[in-house]
Amino acid sequence: MSTPSLAELLDVALEAAYLGGRRTLAYFNAGVAVETKADDTPVTRADREAEEVIRAEILRRYPQHAVVGEELGEQAGDVRYRWIVDPIDGTKSFIHGAPLYATLIGVEVEGEAAVGVIHLPALGETVAAARGLGCRWNGRPCRVSDVKRLEDATLLTSDARMAQARSDAYDRLAARAKVVRTWGDAFGYALVATGRAEVMLDPAMHPWDSAPLLPILQEAGGRFATWEGEATIWGPDAFAANAALYGEVLSVLRTEQRRA
Repeated sequence: MSTPSLAELLDVALEAAYLGGRRTLAYFNAGVAVETKADDTPVTRADREAEEVIRAEILRRYPQHAVVGEELGEQAGDVRYRWIVDPIDGTKSFIHGAPLYATLIGVEVEGEAAVGVIHLPALGETVAAARGLGCRWNGRPCRVSDVKRLEDATLLTSDARMAQARSDAYDRLAARAKVVRTWGDAFGYALVATGRAEVMLDPAMHPWDSAPLLPILQEAGGRFATWEGEATIWGPDAFAANAALYGEVLSVLRTEQRRA
């Protein structure tokens, strides 16, 4: 089997995300039926069909690669290349007709998160990166902001109630931030990567939520880690920040976790 370059993997990820995202738009604001999964989260026909489309495109190009998806589980393959797929990140936004949901694809190469795509079908935005190749927003290079004070920063989270239940960290950060919003899920991380926000945090994550975020934030000049500071897509929680604020935010998250 030939060894694909990171640029080639990124091209395939972009095409697969576009195709999957286009399938979601067929059901967006169209009254699609909503089911409830065993973990009490919503799912729709759009989620499943979009993942089928994404998998088909990946496996058409790389039939021996491994694929893991939120809705359709794991398909074994070459352990050197693992594609991790979330067809609709932000299903709650999707079913309420809010355009802030995303199609996510990440690729691990030799066990390291190397390629990431956040595609926002209803907004027509894509943020994508591959290790060593930089981060691009709709094809143009992008960077995190250079805001240096939390008092000048925009802080985001997916669900403030979940963050508050976890510890006092969110409240401490929110009390100091200039702007606080729940522009959450992958959209929040896209905002940090493109310099439109400074901090995004989630108290609970899955690998398909995180898979593209590590390479995207790193290549944009920012940081992505767990609340204990581990740069991984496999953590139970996550946050992203620009380089200037990362250390300060991490200190608050660590301190409040240990008090909880």
